[in-house]
Amino acid sequence: MLFGKMNIKKFFKDILNKIRNFLLTEKFREFLVFLFFVVISFGFWTLQTLDGNFETEFTIPLKLKDVPKEVVITSDLQDEIKVRVEDRGTVLLNYMLGRSFLPISIDFSDYANNASRVFLSSEDLKKKVSSQLNSTTKLLSIYPDSVGFVYSRGMYKKIPVSISGNISPGIQYYISDIKLSPDSVIVYAPSEILKTVQTAYTIPLDYEDLTENTSFRTYLKRIDGVKYEPSYCDITISVDMYSEKTVEVPVVGIGFPENKTLRTFPSKVKVTFKVGLSDYSNVDASDFQIGVKYEDLLQSSKDNIELIVTTSNSNVSNIRVNPSTVDYLIEETAFFLSGNK
Repeated sequence: MLFGKMNIKKFFKDILNKIRNFLLTEKFREFLVFLFFVVISFGFWTLQTLDGNFETEFTIPLKLKDVPKEVVITSDLQDEIKVRVEDRGTVLLNYMLGRSFLPISIDFSDYANNASRVFLSSEDLKKKVSSQLNSTTKLLSIYPDSVGFVYSRGMYKKIPVSISGNISPGIQYYISDIKLSPDSVIVYAPSEILKTVQTAYTIPLDYEDLTENTSFRTYLKRIDGVKYEPSYCDITISVDMYSEKTVEVPVVGIGFPENKTLRTFPSKVKVTFKVGLSDYSNVDASDFQIGVKYEDLLQSSKDNIELIVTTSNSNVSNIRVNPSTVDYLIEETAFFLSGNK
């Protein structure tokens, strides 16, 4: 082990000696002189190049100030603009390295008007930008070429939130519940816009073939000049699996006179339906009515009649009755009147 360490030490020592010897050679000194002149030449070339005219692009921030407390900005204000300028390379280099542009301030009181909209034209922006440029700098373009915003002086109302888009369950599943939080939002807008907004819709959703409960946050669909508070909605979609269940339900007469009784053959029928697993045990025969209308029997010339199915449970679907028709017999009941002798 000691022999190995000594060999490594000697190896590095030999390398250091070779490097030192190389640095002291005539060739290395010639290389340094060559490198010096290369740097000098590059500097002269750079200065000569920068003396020509160039085009470049800068970003200048926008800032809205002195907004009254009762005013709510209901649209997005551009937070920056891009300017394209032309000047000598040395001037442009000074912009990039030694000078930062101040934000362009928009004083609300200078532009407020009864139309609830503020608009800065291209000329307005050019004046504000030019005040920060050297006299030799040529302003070529501004993007966007105009900016503006919409505001409301405290006018608002509460409106419901509604889902837009497509939400569908997978095969043998169904959507058992959809919860929105919040289910309503405050909307701010100028009066002429506020009266037209009745519902806040989510951005279009696309959730297909859902097989499990799903929760997510989505944003409300933007309308120009409208601000929602909050601007988002948390959605919880509950998904349940379908199961089939069969119950036996008696057939009853509907709308029969008191002196007439319906007899059907069979007297009970089987009702098969789809229901979610979570509601499976809560659904029984009492949730269904299988009946025959008296007026239908009077109009029928057949010995059997179609059954009418109704249910009080909204959680069942795909209801099937077996048999769907029954034979029937109408019995007339005699009434006996008694009095005091």
